[in-house]
Amino acid sequence: MNMGQKLKIVGWLSVGALAGALTTISLQTTARGAFAPLPLEELQQLAAVFGMVKSDYVETVDEKKLITEAISGMVSSLDPHSQYFDKKSFKEFSEGTSGRFVGVGIEITQEEGIVKVVSPIEGSPADRAGLKTNDLITKIDDAFVKGLSMNEAVKRMRGEPNTKVILTVFRKDESRTFTVTIVREEIKTQSVKAKMVEPGFGWIRVSQFQERTVEDFAKRLEDMFKQDPKLKGLVLDLRNDPGGLLDAAVALSAAFLPENVTVVSTNGQLEESKFVYKAAPQFWRRNSENDPIQRLTQNTQGQLKKIPLVVLVNEGSASASEIVAGALQDHKRATIMGSQTFGKGSVQTVRQLGPDTALKLTTARYYTPNGKSIQAKGILPDVMLDETENGNVFSALRTREADLEKHLGNGQEAEKKNEERQKAREEALKKLEAEAKKPESERRPPEFGSAKDFQLIQALNQLKGLPVKVSATLAERKVEKKDK
Repeated sequence: MNMGQKLKIVGWLSVGALAGALTTISLQTTARGAFAPLPLEELQQLAAVFGMVKSDYVETVDEKKLITEAISGMVSSLDPHSQYFDKKSFKEFSEGTSGRFVGVGIEITQEEGIVKVVSPIEGSPADRAGLKTNDLITKIDDAFVKGLSMNEAVKRMRGEPNTKVILTVFRKDESRTFTVTIVREEIKTQSVKAKMVEPGFGWIRVSQFQERTVEDFAKRLEDMFKQDPKLKGLVLDLRNDPGGLLDAAVALSAAFLPENVTVVSTNGQLEESKFVYKAAPQFWRRNSENDPIQRLTQNTQGQLKKIPLVVLVNEGSASASEIVAGALQDHKRATIMGSQTFGKGSVQTVRQLGPDTALKLTTARYYTPNGKSIQAKGILPDVMLDETENGNVFSALRTREADLEKHLGNGQEAEKKNEERQKAREEALKKLEAEAKKPESERRPPEFGSAKDFQLIQALNQLKGLPVKVSATLAERKVEKKDK
């Protein structure tokens, strides 16, 4: 495999709470040489506007900034995932794949123009400062968040180590606004957690697909099999996993699948966008060193290929995690349980424009082994589960691909408007208000992997052949009509 092919295989597929950008990436180091014919009349208009702004605007403008903003506007108008990387954002993008960056340590999303905390990263400055899930960040230093893009909000929270940032936070359930001063530091995200939940049954959680995920995943499973060589069943937890590196998703899928079967395929206008990724080491191995997945298969005597497996997903499972769930579902290797996933099924290619700038452009959709596009739709679980024993309190409030402005269509079926969606959101808001009146200990959903994790309990029941409390309310979510 040559280096060009290799770079196409490495991808960053984040729905990206940490990066602040929803994205599925294949990386390339050079821009394409061939360009389409340029529309001269329109370009002359662009040059005329540039000239007028430069000469007539009320004050002197920065030429480089004008050009950068023009490029950013052109690209961001396409869909939610195409983006121009300036020097700073390209550095942050690169940091994201390594799982290391300097910042406050929160996973975020955007809701009605406000930044919402998905969760603080354990042990991070934000965690130590007491930030909580669902906190709304209204100001970053002196800048109001309303009107800022997600990327701009992320940029403002990141910075140099040991510098301070002041966040103004609104905590809805306590109806109060307060400020916290946080000292930025290098954040190292831990993407894999694992434990024996009870004799014979293991739980392994992947929270994001990063550079060390495959090695950490292999090590955790090897340790689990050392602890209990006669493992009877395994739960792979991909809930709220926003995605990450494509090669890591292919590798994790391959750990459980027969050799050389298709894991995922991509298709787009460019010839290089038509690609099939298989369960074989050349699709994820980055160097000639020992392959963690081959080592894992040997050290577990191939048991991972046949051990009963349940995969837990929810509305926050996106991109790379949808690739894993889709591959294991199509090959009938695992039972997928939970709720319909986010629906992030497009591929972006990153092409470097200069030494420290790049363009991230949507170039393809990706498809599960059976040829299904999950764009704006997601993976439908084999068994639908509520979030808790008392039903789904907040799932309707979560943002999905189909909710994003200018989202890409599915490419396979006509989009339908789901009028029940708004009703579900209104009901969820009423429930949220009722929940806010309860003591905090009752409001907080149980931690994933804990003894009170309702969905994990149902997954274990599935593995043991015991009755599962299936959701009575969840149904397949059709592809919704997108706004023009």
